Amino acid sequence: MPLHRIRSVFMRGGTSKALMFRAADLPADRAERDTIFLAAMGVPDPYGRQLDGMGGGLSSLNKVCVVGPPSRPDADVDYTFVQLGVDEALVDYGGNCGNMSSAIGPFAIEEGIVPAPADGEASVRIHNTNTGKIIVARFPVKDGVLAADGDLEIDGVAGTAAPIKLEFVDPGGARTGKLLPTGAATDRLEVPGLGMIAASCIDAANPCVFVAASDLGLTGIELPAALERDTVFLGKMEAIRQAASVAMGLTADLAAAKKLASIPKVAMVSAPQSSPTLSGRMLKASEMDIVVRMISVGQPHRAVPITGAVCLAVAARVPGTIPHRLCSGSEGPIRIGHASGTILVDAAVTDGKALNGAVFRSARRLFEGNVIYRAP
Repeated sequence: MPLHRIRSVFMRGGTSKALMFRAADLPADRAERDTIFLAAMGVPDPYGRQLDGMGGGLSSLNKVCVVGPPSRPDADVDYTFVQLGVDEALVDYGGNCGNMSSAIGPFAIEEGIVPAPADGEASVRIHNTNTGKIIVARFPVKDGVLAADGDLEIDGVAGTAAPIKLEFVDPGGARTGKLLPTGAATDRLEVPGLGMIAASCIDAANPCVFVAASDLGLTGIELPAALERDTVFLGKMEAIRQAASVAMGLTADLAAAKKLASIPKVAMVSAPQSSPTLSGRMLKASEMDIVVRMISVGQPHRAVPITGAVCLAVAARVPGTIPHRLCSGSEGPIRIGHASGTILVDAAVTDGKALNGAVFRSARRLFEGNVIYRAP
């Protein structure tokens, strides 16, 4: 098969990495784009390592971002997120990636898509086309590019970097148009093979479904490797996710829910407790307000996804939800404990409306040039 080249940038955004493309460099036809994305990332790979592509064998390392001029007047740039599968030819436009959202502003100014000050703070209004929502990114600039060095530490990422503040504006109803798509803060879902289970279906930044770890017979502090080995647990979580997808109106039936793999994200939550992390450090219960283990495209996350963290923080501010019941923080930003440490998320909900959600991330350009892929 012949080799092809296309201009691209590889970037880290928060605890994820992605190939970044300018929209102008890609064909307009989505099917042609999908073919490029699959080939460039090395999907599908029955070995799960994607050694013949840019993917990393994990959902957090298997992403594509497309950036171009804005299609609406209140935005500076359009951003489309694409989640790739690993062992199947999955190209999913269903939701957004909050971690990679932190890379969009720096990419846009460094590529000349959006003008920026030579020095100082840049503010980029990002229109995420997957959800139709606006994200405001604020970050330091020096000599017209991201000033990447700084003192911000992110659990799950080695070293420090400059802070990038992401403000999710009016995050409720990102896909369904409703903060509570089912109309209830907590539902009892009938899940095939599992029976009835209590779940909170929330749509903020990305649709998510939250269940209590105790209802699954787990503590909620199991590490990703243990969860990956627990095929029974993964099967239950996927069944819950599919049932929630139908209940939220995202898909018409379970077969369609299986195909729309990236949303809703599914997570088990628990009350603050002493928790192990991937680095070996033990988190104290006093360091967090709630604990989460989130699954995306069938894989346990090493660190909570940003849109998932925003959705969880919003859910914790909605009376009657499972996260609200388990969260110990009644006011101010919420400290979420996850497998790599903690993340601080600010969220405001008034009269059933999610006003905003904000997090701090970091990003860095890793390489620039051409990605080389095999044409089918």
